[in-house]
Amino acid sequence: MAKKHVASAGSTVLFWSALRTSSHKPVTLMDVARESGYSVSSVSIVLSGAPLADNLSPKTRRTIREVAEKLGYRPHVFARSLRMQRSNTVGVIVFDMSDPFCTLILRGIDKQLQPAGLLPVVMDAHNNREMFERYLGMALDRRVEGLVVVANWLFVSIDALKQQTKGKLPTVVVGRDLHRSGVRSVLVDNDRGGYLALRHLYELGHRNVNFLLGPKQLSDSSRRWAGMRRFAMQSGLNIANSRVLQLPGLSDPLTGFSSGAELTGRWLKNGQKFTAIAAFDDMTAFGAIRGLNNHGLRVPEDCSVIGFDDVPMAELATPSLTTIRQPMEAMGRYAAEAVTDQISSGEGGREPLKLLQPELVVRQSTMGTSNRLASHNRRSIAT
Repeated sequence: MAKKHVASAGSTVLFWSALRTSSHKPVTLMDVARESGYSVSSVSIVLSGAPLADNLSPKTRRTIREVAEKLGYRPHVFARSLRMQRSNTVGVIVFDMSDPFCTLILRGIDKQLQPAGLLPVVMDAHNNREMFERYLGMALDRRVEGLVVVANWLFVSIDALKQQTKGKLPTVVVGRDLHRSGVRSVLVDNDRGGYLALRHLYELGHRNVNFLLGPKQLSDSSRRWAGMRRFAMQSGLNIANSRVLQLPGLSDPLTGFSSGAELTGRWLKNGQKFTAIAAFDDMTAFGAIRGLNNHGLRVPEDCSVIGFDDVPMAELATPSLTTIRQPMEAMGRYAAEAVTDQISSGEGGREPLKLLQPELVVRQSTMGTSNRLASHNRRSIAT
């Protein structure tokens, strides 16, 4: 019994000894050289992929790689970066990670950077100008090779970005048009999106349409509104000023929901009649639906609602939201590709402004006026 205990204790000692050995420090080129029987210089040449490796026999290269894999050797990325004067990183500064608009854009950025061997370093500025500038400085201190800024509706500061663009750091902003300030930009064609939104409601038979516009300082809102007015002019649709309300300047994109509900309630309290609402974005549209529900109205039976963005919850909501889809993942991919192209070529790269096309996504929150009348008749009969 004692012998068994001693053996067990010995095994435990060996286990912890091995654990300390394996986790105490990373495997080095010296370890691989000692295990494989080749010189450190030969091991370094093979594992770094240097051209001189072609001068070694296939057997030597194969043995060194097999030993390195067996020992779990990983190259010292930081040391290699210093030697090559490259960080292989791209800074990605997001103005608000909680904004649903950003999720798919980040996915697109990551998918594009991975094949290029570049690591995205993601930072959340929390809609704070000082934090944005601090993160920008930290990214530059760490020698990022490029920069992608995902700008939501609260993004207003471009001075620091303009300065870095002059310094030739490959930089792209997603979601804002800053190309006139010298910053390469990629975003959706907001004018076209607004046009599609109102055209959809008009084709369903809606003539009494109300509009919830974005904050005044936001260029996206003015461009979407320009597209709606363009369609209204072409179709002869008259838009009274009383049918147009504007969201206040907000400190959080998610508060578009509460403003959408409050402004919709204001119309209803004033006794205004309307059959559809075109909202600035999906969060505002969700708020409008809440405002309608609070007054006993159903969507789309009593009022149709259309949003803009196609955030992930638009499809999951009840009713699911008809909206104008921004190709957010494609926008992220394009921005990352523009940065990597400039990194590899060292030249100015692609066009200063890239507009991607929006798409109408029809779901449950809109219906034709004829279907709406039939629904009301069925409702009357049932009651």
